[in-house]
Amino acid sequence: MQLVQRSKRVIEARLNNTSVRALSGSMVAFEGQVSFKSAGFGGGDGLVAGIKRRATGESLSLMEAGGTGVVYFAHNAAETTIIELNGETLQVESQQLMVLNGNLQTNVTFAGMQGATAGQGLFTTTVSGHGQVGIVSHGGPLIHLEVSPQYPLIVDPDAFVCARGALSQSFVTDVSWRSAVGQGSGEAFSLRWDGTGVVSIQPAER
Repeated sequence: MQLVQRSKRVIEARLNNTSVRALSGSMVAFEGQVSFKSAGFGGGDGLVAGIKRRATGESLSLMEAGGTGVVYFAHNAAETTIIELNGETLQVESQQLMVLNGNLQTNVTFAGMQGATAGQGLFTTTVSGHGQVGIVSHGGPLIHLEVSPQYPLIVDPDAFVCARGALSQSFVTDVSWRSAVGQGSGEAFSLRWDGTGVVSIQPAER
């Protein structure tokens, strides 16, 4: 089973008596002997995960495509990127996930209390293990930004897509730049990333 970048907006999954999980409704075409069924919700299993999803809305409705053939996935004409995971953990906005291939587990993790004052950012979806992840981005392809101990990164939460590496996340409420660009209403905050890794953003805000 392999994910292949068919075009900048389409990912193809090549099945050989195998299966792949994808965002419900993201299949746009398929060839061969392929069947589809619901794969539940991302965010892990069990009562605690269910409570997290209901409390935060951080859920991912998944379907499973299985068999032999080729399946094509796209979502709202968004740009697509395939990320390879080799035992790593990817922190990602759930609405940016489109395809999951391999021995990957999804979960919802607590991101901190500071987000409560702004009404967002309390929880984040994580994908961990070995496999491929198909991500969507709006406004253009993903922009990958390096983070090092000497150069922490501040990101607009509406532009954040995913992050991986030895990174810690915190909330910054002193965001005077929002007032400078006319976004000063409400209790604005930004995401600060420290450590070593890569943070990916999209050139459009949600």
